[in-house]
Amino acid sequence: MNLFRQLGPVVLCLAAASALAQPFAYVPNEKSGAITIIDTLRDQVAGRIATGGSPRGIALSADGTTLYVSEQESGNLLFIDVASRTVSARVAVGESPEGVYASADGTLVAVAVEKKNAVVFVDARAGRVAFEVKTKGDNPEHPVFSPDGRWVYVGAEEDDKLDIVDVKLRQQVAQVPLAQRPRGTAFSPDGKFAYTACESADMLFKVEVGTHKVVASAKAGGRSNGVSVSPDGATVYVSNGRDGTVSFFDAATLRETRTVQVGRRPWNMALTRDGGKLYVANGRSNSVSVIDTRRGEKLADIAVEELPWGVVIR
Repeated sequence: MNLFRQLGPVVLCLAAASALAQPFAYVPNEKSGAITIIDTLRDQVAGRIATGGSPRGIALSADGTTLYVSEQESGNLLFIDVASRTVSARVAVGESPEGVYASADGTLVAVAVEKKNAVVFVDARAGRVAFEVKTKGDNPEHPVFSPDGRWVYVGAEEDDKLDIVDVKLRQQVAQVPLAQRPRGTAFSPDGKFAYTACESADMLFKVEVGTHKVVASAKAGGRSNGVSVSPDGATVYVSNGRDGTVSFFDAATLRETRTVQVGRRPWNMALTRDGGKLYVANGRSNSVSVIDTRRGEKLADIAVEELPWGVVIR
C-alpha cells in the first residue's frame, strides 16, 4: 500500500490538531461582518472568518474547537467551527445581543441581550437556549461566569449597578451599587473578587464575591471600559476609551502602576494564557494593539477590519 495512503489520515489529524493548538486570537469586526484571526506567535493576521451581519461579543469553548459570537442584526448566537472556519449553527437569543461568555466546564454560554433585559443561557452541547434570567438593571452588557461557574456577574449600560445571577437557581439574587454605566467585568483567578469598570464615571470597582459588596474603588482613565485580570491575579488591566490607553492596577490595592498608549477607542481585551501579552481591540482605529505586560510596553498595532469589538484567545 502507498505510504501516503497509509499515513494520510494520520497526517490530516495531526494538521487539524496543530491548527487547534496554534495560539490564535479572534477579533469580531462589527462593521465588516467578519472575524480576524491573529497568530499570537508572530502577531500577524492569519486569516478571516466571514459571519455577515454585525458580530459583537465573542467567546471560545473550553476545548478550543468552537467560537461563540453574538450577531446583532439577526439576534443570533453563532457557533463557529474553529478548524473549518465556518458557521456551524445559529441559535436565536433575542434582539441586540452583546457580550458572550462560555462556562469553564463547557456546558453553557451566557449572552447579554439588551432588548430583553436578560442574560440568555445557551446549552453549548445541544445548541439551543437552556434558560434565561431577566435582569433588574437596564441594558445588560457583559455577562461573566465566576471561575467555579456558580455566578454570572453582568453590568447594565443604562444603570449604575452590577446584577448577580445564581446559575444553579436560574435567577438574579443580588444587585451591587457601583457608578454610572458599568461595562466590563473580570474575576480574579481564585474567584474571590470581581473588578468592574464604569464608563461614564471613569471608575474601577473591586467587589468581594463572597458578600457581593464593593470593597475598594479607584479612578480609572477616561471612558473606562474593558477589564482583564492577569493569570496570577496580581494585576488588573482597564481600557480607557476616551484616552486611548490601558491602565495597569495593582489588584490588591487598586493603585494604578502604569499606563500604556494604544489605539483610538479601545474596547475589550484578552490575555495570552501565560499573561505575557495583552491584545486590545481599538474600535476607532480598526486595529489591535499588543502589549508586553511584563515590560509595560506596546509591541505592535495590528490592522484588522472595521470596528473591532473585542478579542478572545485560546
